[in-house]
Amino acid sequence: MKNIVIIPTYNEIENISRMIEKVFSLPLAFELLVIDDGSPDGTANVVKKYQEKFSDKLHLIERSEKSGLGTAYIAGFKWCLERNYDFICEMDCDFSHNPDDLIRLQKTCSEQGADLAVGSRYVNNLVNVVNWPMGRVLLSYFASMYVRIITGMKVMDTTAGFVCYSRKVLQKINLEKIKFKGYAFQIEMKFTAIKYGFKLVEIPIIFTDRSAGESKMSKGIIKEAFWGVIQLKVNSWFKKWD
Repeated sequence: MKNIVIIPTYNEIENISRMIEKVFSLPLAFELLVIDDGSPDGTANVVKKYQEKFSDKLHLIERSEKSGLGTAYIAGFKWCLERNYDFICEMDCDFSHNPDDLIRLQKTCSEQGADLAVGSRYVNNLVNVVNWPMGRVLLSYFASMYVRIITGMKVMDTTAGFVCYSRKVLQKINLEKIKFKGYAFQIEMKFTAIKYGFKLVEIPIIFTDRSAGESKMSKGIIKEAFWGVIQLKVNSWFKKWD
């Protein structure tokens, strides 16, 4: 059984070394694919140095510029499908997602029958977020509520970026048709998987805001998500899901 974690990076030199060491210290074996968007701080160079130590399980895709979170993950998904990985996870580099939870996500798919497992901040009527200002907590929570209302998805954390996919989900979804690049990408992937009939299971995690590096959130990303959800729902009325 082959497991891999995809981590997109841009200026994550303060986090990447610790993340590589942490992922490879887990009791469940994961390979790691870093997709770096031309980080001027030298993030990719750090990965290359670690490849000397972990040549068989640390992989790197270098892109020339920032092209969006969604396109990074799509590139990673294609790479992983070509190499026959069974479970493909995605997570952030900044330790807002606890790498220890990768094991729970993978086992939710491999042992408990989920097709995709989502590390959720908002299950069980709790808001499991640390070090976020209240304004951002409320924005994120009500954004997920808005998405649920528009799309009809019964997913509490619709924008979550901590996910494990079983291979068959990514094989079924036409990755070339995934349109969104920011956090709307996460919504689109979940929505598409559910429309195809795949089983999504949320597991509770504690999300801790980054302590090093800078956030990639922007007004453009929020705007894409707001209008993108409506577009996603309307387009689904004209598509056959089989």
